[in-house]
Amino acid sequence: MKVTVGDTDGKTHQIELEDSARLVGKKIGETFEGGIVGLDGYTLEITGGSDKQGFPMRKTIEGTGRKRTVLKSGAGISSQDTKRRRKSIRGNTVSDEIEQLNTKVVEEGNSTVEELLSEDEEEE
Repeated sequence: MKVTVGDTDGKTHQIELEDSARLVGKKIGETFEGGIVGLDGYTLEITGGSDKQGFPMRKTIEGTGRKRTVLKSGAGISSQDTKRRRKSIRGNTVSDEIEQLNTKVVEEGNSTVEELLSEDEEEE
């Protein structure tokens, strides 16, 4: 699973996770400790994501499965669409099927994200 972290200064960082079991079951809008993804001291909030086939997660759909629903706006809909459309979207709960998880920083730690990620790369 890839975790994309949006920093408070507008930068995004992508982290590859080998074991995503500690994130499974969390929902969009929940927070978790950044130590899970290698950002000790940080608190991250889940803002969305997409599954292995590219279908986006949507906060209003409960569960982990994929559903076809009629949408007018939001995740999975182009802003140019003026009509309602039936689209396949993923539920709001993280599962093994999620390929990319989008997060944002809620509380910062002592070090910057760049410093923590560069330390991880040097250790490998």
